[in-house]
Amino acid sequence: MLYNFIMHHGLEHKTLLNLFRYITFRAGAACFTAFLLSLWLGPLIIAKLKTIQREGQPIRTLGPERHIIEKAGTPTMGGVLILSSLTLSTLLWADLTNGFIWITLLTTLSFGFIGFFDDYHKLATRSSDGLSKKTRLGAEFLISLCATYFLQHITPPVLANMIALPFFKNILIPLNYFFPLFGMIIITGFGNAVNFTDGLDGLAIVPVVISFLVFSLIAYIVGNMVFADYLQLHFVPKTGELGIFCAAVIGSGLGFLWFNAPPASVFMGDTGSLSLGGALGTVAVAVKHELVLCIVGGLFVVETLSVIIQVGWYKRTKTRIFLMAPLHHHFEKKGWAEPKIVIRFWIVSIMLGLIGLATLKLR
Repeated sequence: MLYNFIMHHGLEHKTLLNLFRYITFRAGAACFTAFLLSLWLGPLIIAKLKTIQREGQPIRTLGPERHIIEKAGTPTMGGVLILSSLTLSTLLWADLTNGFIWITLLTTLSFGFIGFFDDYHKLATRSSDGLSKKTRLGAEFLISLCATYFLQHITPPVLANMIALPFFKNILIPLNYFFPLFGMIIITGFGNAVNFTDGLDGLAIVPVVISFLVFSLIAYIVGNMVFADYLQLHFVPKTGELGIFCAAVIGSGLGFLWFNAPPASVFMGDTGSLSLGGALGTVAVAVKHELVLCIVGGLFVVETLSVIIQVGWYKRTKTRIFLMAPLHHHFEKKGWAEPKIVIRFWIVSIMLGLIGLATLKLR
């Protein structure tokens, strides 16, 4: 909004206002704006959620026993705080004529709405079971398919239906008409992967912030012809603006962590986890780094695989591989303290983020 106003009125040559031409400046401003908005809105939103949710989030009875006591009464839907701050910050600092910004933002909000209705259903029925799986996945697939379709149409034709391989500079795999299905799986998959990971105070939000930190840099480089050529990456025009969106997510995520740090004052709920995962997948598809996301977001992938393996193995043998799934609950059952699990998962996420960054140069 500010960028478009300044450019429309030809003010970009004025002292200081010249800074608005630089993505790096606007990204930093978006991050700080989202963080400060989160700190300001946080107490207001949490107080409202506590008023509405007098008994807090319904705790899953099949989960770790201590959760029923320790986490009872904590409100959910904290994703409203994340979405509010990142949306306002993005609209304030991003170029609103950029199609990548609108597709990513609308996909994020759409996934947030699905998560909101899922959280609302749990609260209304006082059950840990939300919307039916078919309804939720159907809506997610439809939104993801539409997002991928529109991303294809604003991506250069030479890259629109291609998958780039990390570590290889010239290899592109053509998917042609199957690319929308691939993008749909990436976006929906990571939406649910972050959702599976969100089970302990602060567990999901820090890996999300780390992943967006990596992808803010990737988006900036891929969207810059000089940097992309130097690192032998595939140049995708105008995706640099997504660095501002990523920065807004980082700021809002850190602001949310202020209230979600143990012991949490609020849970992000499906409202937050689905929207953040969907946003991450959408950015990855836009910048043609879907497979790198599987490395950077490897923690989310492992958490999801633990659920798939556990369910599949139990259906076949009536026995369990893990003490409980997702994986973080397995370690809880083994007697690990919650802070130890959370911090160790953060460390793993940092290392995966560094490996993801290494793919930019090792090719």
